[in-house]
Amino acid sequence: MKVGFIGLGVMGAPMALNILKHGHELTVFDQNPEAIATLVKAGARAAASPREVGADSEIVVTMLPEPQHVEQVVLGANGVAEGLPAGGIVIEMSTIDPATSRHVGDVLRGRGMDLVDSPVGKTSEHAVTGTLTLMVGGNKAAIERATPVLNCMGTDTYYCGGPGTGHAMKMTNNLLATSIMIANTEALAIGVKNGLTLELMQEVMRTTMAWNQQFAVALPKKAFLGDDSPGFAIRLACKDVRLACEAAEKMGFVASVGRGAQATMDRAIAMGLGDRDTAALLFIREKELDIEIRQNPAPAQKAA
Repeated sequence: MKVGFIGLGVMGAPMALNILKHGHELTVFDQNPEAIATLVKAGARAAASPREVGADSEIVVTMLPEPQHVEQVVLGANGVAEGLPAGGIVIEMSTIDPATSRHVGDVLRGRGMDLVDSPVGKTSEHAVTGTLTLMVGGNKAAIERATPVLNCMGTDTYYCGGPGTGHAMKMTNNLLATSIMIANTEALAIGVKNGLTLELMQEVMRTTMAWNQQFAVALPKKAFLGDDSPGFAIRLACKDVRLACEAAEKMGFVASVGRGAQATMDRAIAMGLGDRDTAALLFIREKELDIEIRQNPAPAQKAA
């Protein structure tokens, strides 16, 4: 198929590469010339604008930071919709609010095109291996046509419902995952400051309702090793939580846990840590309490 891809960041670039690896023709666009050059070297064609991507494609994938970026890239002047032929599909894979997703989809459908919302779960490592979780919403006929492209990027696909439900699922997931991450850093910091070891807390929590996947997977891979190199950036996590809280308030209630998590990340961003991995949230606690929370290396195995 002739596929376009816009947004070649930490997640988008490897996702685009996997589309190429599956034999599809690929046209790409990004604000970063270096990101475009990497994809061109792998076999993609560079476009000068989102409109040009649309004109060269049957399906265009967007992976962008904020809702306003999606609206501008897809519907704005020189946007995808100005070039995409009738019957074309946009697969919107960013983390945005369901209202924006439905609005963009409605406009596209009014012009004879369609939108499939398919934000992703898991990490940049899974983006590289093409094993992401895909949360898919939209019209089933459009989803069926988009499936060969979706299958290039993910292995765990969940049909969430009609237009906007994929983005609703991702927004809900990230609200919970990020709030748990921040609660973990608070709890661990309090424990260490009171004389507990990380190993003891992990051992005990494995037997209680406190245990969670952040403890089991995310924290040991980065934060417990002292690594806050860019992965899931704090500014993006903050944006995701903000969107969920705003959606809640439009429904008539305050997401108080989410707003607390947002406040923590706003403070981290004000400290200049917005582009660091969410692991940096643990390091802020350490600095505040003059402690260190690190995983002891596994003992070396004796030779037989």
